[in-house]
Amino acid sequence: MIISLCDDSHDVADLAAQRVADLLHASPRTVLGLPTGRTPILMYDRLAERHAAGALDFARATTFNLDEFVGIGESHEGSYRAYMRRYLFDRVNIADGEGHVLDGLAPDADVECARFEDRIAAAGGIDLMILGLGANGHIGFNEPAATLQARTHRVRLLEPSRKANAGFFGGDPAQVPVEAMTMGMGTILKSRRILILVTGAEKAETLAATINGPVTTQLPASFLQLHGDVEVICDREAGNAIR
Repeated sequence: MIISLCDDSHDVADLAAQRVADLLHASPRTVLGLPTGRTPILMYDRLAERHAAGALDFARATTFNLDEFVGIGESHEGSYRAYMRRYLFDRVNIADGEGHVLDGLAPDADVECARFEDRIAAAGGIDLMILGLGANGHIGFNEPAATLQARTHRVRLLEPSRKANAGFFGGDPAQVPVEAMTMGMGTILKSRRILILVTGAEKAETLAATINGPVTTQLPASFLQLHGDVEVICDREAGNAIR
């Protein structure tokens, strides 16, 4: 992995936005894999600012989000579709229908997951996957477990993940849905290039294990070691345990 160490979260966002912008300039039909959560918000702000200034065009880009909660739709403020509209989709010129998010209200979550995989394949695969890192080492909603699923699938969320998302549900982890749909580790690793954004001292030991520890299903992020083109963009607090 390439490790790009930044001073703070603002510099992480600046560098990540630059990577996206460079790719869009070189290949306007880029297919992006996009995350949610707190860490990427500043990056989305930077991308929206560039677009508003006329310096970045999303008109021919396609995006696929990593995950979505089961049981809530885009009208729910805690849904990831609502998140993406708030922080990116409504602020740039992504074409209608080209910002793909799993449907949390689909009548059959398994069928929805298979449909999503088919859409990724039809788009030619993901050129650049952008990830965050869960404190327990989850990527998307691939939680630590005895085994990991390769393709987009339904998953029951562990308590650390529900707590991490409580801010989008009035601060109450009990209001966070107990299930989600997520790209699998195989789908993620098929991306041509991967960026993982990590900020904060609370992620330091997890990031160090992701980079230097054994590859294990108990730390899903460790599977990124198996990919040939991964860049870790982290602030100094998150990177202080890397040796």
